[in-house]
Amino acid sequence: MSVFGAPNPEAAVYVISVAAELSGLHPQTLRAYERMGLITPGRTGGGGRRYSHRDIERLRMIADLTSSGVGVEGVRRLLDLETQIDALRSRNAELLAELDATREALRRAMSSPAAPTLPNRLPVLRAADPGSSVVVWRRGR
Repeated sequence: MSVFGAPNPEAAVYVISVAAELSGLHPQTLRAYERMGLITPGRTGGGGRRYSHRDIERLRMIADLTSSGVGVEGVRRLLDLETQIDALRSRNAELLAELDATREALRRAMSSPAAPTLPNRLPVLRAADPGSSVVVWRRGR
């Protein structure tokens, strides 16, 4: 439950007649979409279908796509792509959080009085008397 008592968008709470009314589809259409694998409603102990708010949104999207001429396989592919996009967005957020945490840890480590000094990897140039050679020394790695 959310703060105001509204059900979680994933909570399967709507019976098929309510889901059909909310999505603007016939109950038989919902059953057909389930047989095609486009939607997977929750089930009660007795086997009754229960739809979540997210299921209703998905049904509306399917209805919009099919009414604009997209076939069932096209709808299936678009739904799969949408799922992949959601997974990528989630992974991207995880990686950004990890990067921020790493940057913060590095910042704290570098600002610490006991921070190690990094070795200088630049070549050292020493000029000799005019007419003599220049020697380039590299510190060991």
